[in-house]
Amino acid sequence: MPSQYLSHRPANAADLGEVVTFVQDPDELFFAYPKAAWPLTVGQLAAVMAERRDSMVALLDGRVAGFANFYQWQHGESCALGNMMVAPWARGHGVAQYLVGVMEQLARQHFKAQSMRISCFNANAAGLLLYTALGYRPQAIVERRDPRGGRVALVQLEKYLE
Repeated sequence: MPSQYLSHRPANAADLGEVVTFVQDPDELFFAYPKAAWPLTVGQLAAVMAERRDSMVALLDGRVAGFANFYQWQHGESCALGNMMVAPWARGHGVAQYLVGVMEQLARQHFKAQSMRISCFNANAAGLLLYTALGYRPQAIVERRDPRGGRVALVQLEKYLE
């Protein structure tokens, strides 16, 4: 099996049609972009990109495989990771881990951030396991409502960047 190559670059408008296919159902969309309406559209993603910073795509063997950005940024303090999505075909290949590392580097370079924050819903076991394995530690749990009005826990995690 040939080795797979991960790289990254800033996201652009031409990527959005592919990125919107990453979320497979309303629950995945809620995890990645809680304010979005199902199904995710290019218009919704373009609008959120315009409000956020450092929207990036991860490429697996040259193919768009992941997407993330910052929804909060405080120069000299911290950045908050948002809209983390990985293509279904690319899951289990290290794309999310790679992209979190890219975003940590951007937080340090662009914002001189001392830490990065990630929020993850309790039902997103894969996300919680990934983020804690990467050194993120729970800081708080806050109550939120899912699209059906049910109670969910939003786990807020943080990692100090070196």
